[in-house]
Amino acid sequence: MSALRELFGGAITTTLPTTLIDASDLRQVPDTQEVYLSPTSGISIIVEVLQSVDATDLREAAGQHFDALAHDNDAKSQTVNETLDMPNDSNGATPDPVVLYGTQTVQKFNSATADEVRILLALYRVPHKNVDLVMTMNVPMTSADGGAISEDDWGTARDVFNVAARSLRIVDYGLFA
Repeated sequence: MSALRELFGGAITTTLPTTLIDASDLRQVPDTQEVYLSPTSGISIIVEVLQSVDATDLREAAGQHFDALAHDNDAKSQTVNETLDMPNDSNGATPDPVVLYGTQTVQKFNSATADEVRILLALYRVPHKNVDLVMTMNVPMTSADGGAISEDDWGTARDVFNVAARSLRIVDYGLFA
C-alpha cells in the first residue's frame, strides 16, 4: 500500500509505499536530503536538493548526476540503459522530470565481490532557483550483504519509482530560497 508522503516539512510531496522507513528516524540525514529505506531489502529512495549542473539539456544533466553518483559510490562500472521524459500531469506546477535508468557495479563494505545496483534517477530542474531536485532509487540486484532483490521484484521496484516520480509535487518553492 502506498500513500502521499510529505518531504522537507511538506514543501514537496510524493507517493511512496507505507512500509518504507524514514532514515532520519535511524540516523543523521543531511538537510538537503530525504532518505527512505526498505525494511526487507537494500532498496533506498533518496530525494535531494542540489545545485543545478551546467548542462542545459536535461538528459545530459541527468547523466551528469548519474556520473556524480557513480563517483560518490566509487563504482567499478556504470551503464545508462535508458533516458526518457516523464510527464507528471501537474499542469506545469512541478517541472516534468527526465528519468534515467542505469546500472552501477559497486564494491561495498570492503567486500571481495562487487554488487550490481540498478539506479533509477528522476531530475526535476528548477531554473529560477538554480536547483536540480533529484530522486534516486538504488535497487541491489546482487549484494554481498543479502539485501538484493529478485528479477521478479525488479518490475515492482521500477513501478514504485515511476509512481513516485510522476506523483512528486513541489508545493512550496520557498524550500529553494
